[in-house]
Amino acid sequence: MEHFEANSGLTLRVFVGDLTGGRQKAMALHAAVDEPRRTLLIAVDPALTQVEIVTGEQAGRALDKRQIGLAALAMSTAFGQGDLFGGLKRGIEQLGLQARPARVLHLDEPA
Repeated sequence: MEHFEANSGLTLRVFVGDLTGGRQKAMALHAAVDEPRRTLLIAVDPALTQVEIVTGEQAGRALDKRQIGLAALAMSTAFGQGDLFGGLKRGIEQLGLQARPARVLHLDEPA
């Protein structure tokens, strides 16, 4: 998580537990974090093999719906195979790579 946060400038929170209520519960969990505007929440219910990803305003600008959907699919596939840790790891890595700001090279800097 530290690598994700250092590279993206966003806050990452992971919830693993009962997601009865689905997206609504995930949104309530997201609203309760310290800085919801810059937070990405991954909520997983292993019993239901369900994953919900909620982004704040700043996190939503860094990641588009397609990128989030692909990460959720990668996680869900792993969860369906019983690999909770591996699925979270893959999804977080994928989101971290996508959320990293583009490097800007200036013409007056050596390559």
